[in-house]
Amino acid sequence: MTLRQAQDGTLRDLEQADAAASDRTDRGVAAAPVAPAARRRTLLVVAGGIALVVALACLPLLAIDIPGVLPGPTYTPGTLQLLAYAMLIAALALSYRMMFGLAGLLSFGHALFFAAGAYGLGMTLDAFAPVEWPSELIFLGSIVVTLVLGIVLAATVGSLALRVTGISFAMVTLAFAQAGSVLIRRNPGGATGGDEGLSLDIEHVPAALVGVVNTRNLYWLALGVLVLVYLVVLWVERSRAGHVAEAIRENELRVRVIGIRPYGVKLLVFIVASVLAAVAGMGYLLLQSGASPRIATADFTLTLLVIVVLGGVGYRWGAIVGGIVYTLLDQRLTALAGSDIVAGLPAVLRVPLSEPLFILGTLFILVVLFLPGGIAGIPQRIRTGRKQHPLEAEDTADA
Repeated sequence: MTLRQAQDGTLRDLEQADAAASDRTDRGVAAAPVAPAARRRTLLVVAGGIALVVALACLPLLAIDIPGVLPGPTYTPGTLQLLAYAMLIAALALSYRMMFGLAGLLSFGHALFFAAGAYGLGMTLDAFAPVEWPSELIFLGSIVVTLVLGIVLAATVGSLALRVTGISFAMVTLAFAQAGSVLIRRNPGGATGGDEGLSLDIEHVPAALVGVVNTRNLYWLALGVLVLVYLVVLWVERSRAGHVAEAIRENELRVRVIGIRPYGVKLLVFIVASVLAAVAGMGYLLLQSGASPRIATADFTLTLLVIVVLGGVGYRWGAIVGGIVYTLLDQRLTALAGSDIVAGLPAVLRVPLSEPLFILGTLFILVVLFLPGGIAGIPQRIRTGRKQHPLEAEDTADA
């Protein structure tokens, strides 16, 4: 597409938009009934979301047992630990979905910021350990310092990586992720713990977030992180910057033609998504009482990509569904692989069932082939009776 063609196409789009707006103005009386219906739908969606959050918050107080899915009743520490971990992964996947699904930025280094949140909080708490300040002040101060460091890291990486586009952008983010992973394993000054990982110094961590008996509080913390990430992602996507980012994803040249600089908008989305990943990383450190070098690898970012595609790129809640489903499958399939039931099966069944990654890979391939909209796109596909492109799903959902 030449610059002249892009300009002509942009002018035609603007003329069509003006004509549609004038037509809606002329038919103002007839179009008015649509607004109440849209408001009712919005209220139903908001009420449903609040009800779902309340129901999830009540799970630690209930004794719901789903054999084969959960390791025990929902009030037990083991189940709460698993569900809290799934929520943090869902929050991380949601932040990656905003970068990939909204702005079209295929990053291979998103795990770097998750690790920055986890290791940053752990190392900051260690650095403040000798200071004679109240524990609550040190804890909150460590969180603030980690957030500031996350913003600086995201701005630095984003400002450099966004100088290029496409596969070059992916390779630059991969290079930063690999450098971060190597730095963590090198254990400079004994700060990161090397291959053994970093243990959480609980001296200045609130007692309500320490110990197995407080797993319920950690579960609520993970739920709060997930809700916070969702609200921030929703706010960004509904903002002017979010609409511009979506336009950049569809046709960056046209955005340039109308006088908008894509670089600043993409950098903003990159920074917000990366800081949200750091927030999820801090929750991970508190939940796991430590961090391991695995969370800084490029393989972990590829796992996030699989989760987003599995859940549905075109849906915000698709990343949440994908994160929870993937985490539960990953944890429970591992337990199933070592069970006596699988050991007693014939070899033709025992061999594939004893490899959880093989099953997860097969599931991913089936979703890509037969459910291009992901798990979250199944209801829409049933209603429309046709296959839907993943990037069409958000427009249909917001209609």
